Amino acid sequence: MITTREDGYELSTDPERLDIALVHHWLSTDAFWALGRSRETVEQSVRASLNFAVHNAGGSQVAYARVVTDWATFAWLCDVYVAPAHRGKGLGTWLAGAVRDHLAPYKIKRVLLSTLDAHGIYAKVGFAPHPKPEHLMILNPEQRVERA
Repeated sequence: MITTREDGYELSTDPERLDIALVHHWLSTDAFWALGRSRETVEQSVRASLNFAVHNAGGSQVAYARVVTDWATFAWLCDVYVAPAHRGKGLGTWLAGAVRDHLAPYKIKRVLLSTLDAHGIYAKVGFAPHPKPEHLMILNPEQRVERA
């Protein structure tokens, strides 16, 4: 899939256009949720995901998002990143909308994401707080459970 906006930005799911070294740099050095993530981990996550990249009119990658999905019942939107020089131009909203539209034909029951500070961006394309957050749980081996 390739889509171009009037201002020249181009969104693509073509894995050949993905700059993995740049994505690794962004995530491991500037994305608070992925600081220190290894190149190997980024490469593995890219291989196992549906990837979206935004390029400027000159062809340089300026944004990224990926989706982990089974294509039938569940999808997780994650690692959404827009380069600082390109923020404020609606690229994050465009990415989220492209993900929504790309997944729509599959009629996936649950498309989830986690965000600390971008609720407004995702709300513009239909995301809302989970209606029953008490139903969600996480298995996180990095957290220690105190035993009585």
